[in-house]
Amino acid sequence: MISVRGLTKSFGEQTLYDGADLQLNAGDRFALVGPNGAGKSTLFKMLLGEEEPDSGAIEWRRGAKAGYLPQENPPVGPETVLETALSHRPDPDGRETAKAKKILMGLGFKVADFDRALSELSGGWAMRAALARLLVEEPQLLLLDEPTNHLDLETLLWFQEYLKSYPGAILMISHDRGFIDETCSAIVAVEGRRLKKYNTNYEGFLVEREAARERLMSAWKQQQDEIADMEEFIMRNRARASTASRVQSVIKKLEKIERIELPPSSKAVAIKFPQPARTGALVLRLKNVAKSYGTNTVYDGLNFELERGQKMAFVGPNGAGKSTLLKVLGGIIPIDGGERILGHNVKVGYFSQHREGQLTPGRTVLQEATSVGRLNGDLFTRTVLGTFLFPGDSVYKTVDVLSGGEKSRLQLAKLLLDPPNVLLLDEPTTHLDLTSVEALVEALKSFEGTICTISHDVYFLNAVADHVVHVVQGKVTVYPGHYSYFQRRQAQLAAEAPTEAAAAASPEPTQSDNQYEAGKEARRRARALEKAEAELERLHAELERLAAQMADPKLYEDYARVTAVGEDMERVQNALQIKEQEVRRLQS
Repeated sequence: MISVRGLTKSFGEQTLYDGADLQLNAGDRFALVGPNGAGKSTLFKMLLGEEEPDSGAIEWRRGAKAGYLPQENPPVGPETVLETALSHRPDPDGRETAKAKKILMGLGFKVADFDRALSELSGGWAMRAALARLLVEEPQLLLLDEPTNHLDLETLLWFQEYLKSYPGAILMISHDRGFIDETCSAIVAVEGRRLKKYNTNYEGFLVEREAARERLMSAWKQQQDEIADMEEFIMRNRARASTASRVQSVIKKLEKIERIELPPSSKAVAIKFPQPARTGALVLRLKNVAKSYGTNTVYDGLNFELERGQKMAFVGPNGAGKSTLLKVLGGIIPIDGGERILGHNVKVGYFSQHREGQLTPGRTVLQEATSVGRLNGDLFTRTVLGTFLFPGDSVYKTVDVLSGGEKSRLQLAKLLLDPPNVLLLDEPTTHLDLTSVEALVEALKSFEGTICTISHDVYFLNAVADHVVHVVQGKVTVYPGHYSYFQRRQAQLAAEAPTEAAAAASPEPTQSDNQYEAGKEARRRARALEKAEAELERLHAELERLAAQMADPKLYEDYARVTAVGEDMERVQNALQIKEQEVRRLQS
């Protein structure tokens, strides 16, 4: 589909590519990786004809068409969301319209959003609409630049599954290694100003790259020894007439040697962030909390506890209230009722990629980083800034000229240069590259405080979180374990409960003159809903009773009793999940 041959590209004294080759065929799924500034987005622009290479050739198969999703700022016009998704079709038929609606709903849009003007939406939702247009159009090649940046976890998982059956080829840039592993068959790495393909997943790529680096280092050392021997021979024998011819021969041989060049080290920067002051065992408690936005009640009677050292991932469908819960915990927004109780010596830090007003215009990046109040050394501060993609002289850029992504990264760097003992992180990996995500993961794993996070990055969640908080319809359920365990548990519960497909296949009342039958069905559903809601209330009460038992120190004097209560809690949690699904089905 695309052949890249001998590609070179420079900007001033910086050479991004020098003799790079790449072959992309129909059906290939490649992830393009490399450090920040290596030229990944520039390669996309050259493939699209928006940038010209200095030399080399880019050849497209005749008739092949590419669809491009930029990292941010898609074109926004007066079109509605649905019109945007169908903008490649001047007169779409019913089948195409149905496909567009299905994809839009998969990407998180509601039916009521279809007729909204794109100009009314945030940048993140405009990006989703642009992505929907590409998926509806189905070009032979998708060029995706950080396509998951503006997706929540539920939407990302849908998108991930959709791409698995996408009929065209895919070349993507992504910082999400879990997403890469699920959707790509090979890694194309920007290395030494070339493009090198690894036919493996991301973890395999790291292993193979390190092995290749070691082989290259061994060859380089051997060559350096040979060069040193030849240079020593030349120096010792240059002045002797008897060896003049041999010296000239060695000089010519030395000049012809193709010197092995070692690429710069690409190992992740290892950072151990300063550890915070120790809190009490109970960090934060929400007691009978209520929170609404206008007529929309998000929480009513919410009870939630956070203990020292817990690392929790908040998951749930779009609009379930995850970000609201994080903001309530952080005291960022007021509650309408109930109590928010802080534990002993608690200092809360909140990060959101959308939060503004945290940086001072006119200050440089370095000045902002050193304004946190903790006396960090200059080398340490600049190392942390480098990890968050502010290398070298870029620390002297002022806040005024930073992009939205750069401001988010600077806020995160500041938060971790003087960490509170409770970190509340809403999508912290957005705008980071793979190396920086890895550095952040390692830092948070060694962080001795308490963490609550929302993220669409499955690798990040599995690496950092030891509990999952499932947020659904104003209810929260805590699961011990990492995110993959939670996914397996949900799949098990779904298999045990009536499936959505079975519910959809059941006969529905038809619209006819037989109003008696329609009324009978409505009454039946109302009785079933009333019964299910009563059972749901009973299960919540039972779970609270069991949780109170688990909180009693005396319980732990009897190991068998601890085990029994733990098993009862798991049984009730499972029953709650099944009953919540039943209530949602009866309410629909």
